[in-house]
Amino acid sequence: MSLQCGIVGLPNVGKSTLFNCLSNARAQAANFPFCTIEPNIGVITVPDERLQKLTEVAKPQNVVPATVEIVDIAGLVKGASKGEGLGNQFLGNIKNTNAILHVLRCFEDDNIIHVDGSVNPIRDKEIIDTELQLKDLEAVEGRMNRVQKQSKAGDKEAAKIADACEKYKQHLEKGLNIRTFTDITEEQLELTADLNLLTAKPVLYVCNVDEKGLPDGGDNPWVPKIREIAAQEGAEVLVICAGAEAEIAELEDPEERAMFLSDLGLQESGVAKLIKAAYRILNYITYFTVGEKEVRAWTITKGMKAPQAAAVIHTDFEKGFIRAEVIKYDDYITYKTEAAIREIGKLGVEGKEYIVKDGDCMHFRFNV
Repeated sequence: MSLQCGIVGLPNVGKSTLFNCLSNARAQAANFPFCTIEPNIGVITVPDERLQKLTEVAKPQNVVPATVEIVDIAGLVKGASKGEGLGNQFLGNIKNTNAILHVLRCFEDDNIIHVDGSVNPIRDKEIIDTELQLKDLEAVEGRMNRVQKQSKAGDKEAAKIADACEKYKQHLEKGLNIRTFTDITEEQLELTADLNLLTAKPVLYVCNVDEKGLPDGGDNPWVPKIREIAAQEGAEVLVICAGAEAEIAELEDPEERAMFLSDLGLQESGVAKLIKAAYRILNYITYFTVGEKEVRAWTITKGMKAPQAAAVIHTDFEKGFIRAEVIKYDDYITYKTEAAIREIGKLGVEGKEYIVKDGDCMHFRFNV
C-alpha cells in the first residue's frame, strides 16, 4: 500500500528544508518564492524499531522497510485556485496525495522573506485553506451541474450525489474544510469519493519554530493558538525546527546525533515523529513477514481482515486465501524462532474474519 504525503504551505515557510531532511532527494532551498516548480518526490523509510529487532532475531538475507513518498509541492499563494503562481498545477499535485503536511512558519528571521511581509501562521493557514476550499467548491459545483438533470429525470443515485454535493457546497461556503463535515451517509461518501476533495484529506499541521521553541513549542506564542484551531478540526500538530533537523540529517555518527537531540531536549528527531504521525492520521498500521530470506514491513489500513492484508503482498493471496498463521511481535522477540513458538502453542491459526493487529508477524497459506 503506497503512502504519499504532500508538503504544502506558503513560500519560504521551510517546506523544502524539511523535505531535504526527510529525503535523500534535494529540493532547491532558496530565499525566494517558487524555487520548487516541479514537485520533488522522495521515498523515505518509515522508522520502526520493531523491524530492526526482528532482523536481529531472524538474521535474514534481505530487509525491506515500509516506505513513504514525500512530495514537496511548491509554495501556494493567494489566488492559487484561480491559477495564480502556477496554482492549478500545484493544487493538482496535492490531489494525488493521501495526506497533507501543512507547514506553518512560527519563527522570526529578518534574513528570510515572508511572502506577506510578516509572520502570522494563523493568517497563512487561512490563506491555504481558502485556496483549497475554492478548488473543492469548483469540483463540487461541476459535479452538481452534471447530475442535476439526471436527478430530475428520476435517477435515484444521481439524486443522492446531488444532495451530497449541495451539502458540501454549503459547508465550503462557510469557509470550512470537508474533513470537518459529518452530515452525510456512507453511501453518499462512496458515491462522491471520486471527487477526491482536497480539504477532505487528513492533515498534519507542522509548526516550524526556532530552537527556542523546542521540544514542544517552548515559549513560542503561535503554537498554542495553532493547537486550538487544529483541535476544532480533529487534526494533529507537530512542532519541529526544520533548521535543526537539517543539522541532525548531516550527522552520520549515531552518538553525535543522540547528543545533539539531547541538547535540544528531544528523544527522537522531528522527522521520525512526522512520519509516525502521518501513519496515525491515515489510520495505517504495520504487519511483518519474517523468514531466513527476508524480513519485511507491510503497510495496511487499521481494521483490515487477513485476506485483504494478504492482498497487499499479492492479489492471488486474497483470491486463494486459506488461513493466516500469526505470531505476536513480542512472542517472536521472546522465543526467537517459529519452531519454538509453535512448540509452546503461541502460533495462532486464523481465518478470513481475523482482523490484523499492528505488529503481527504473518504467514499466509493460499491456493490459486
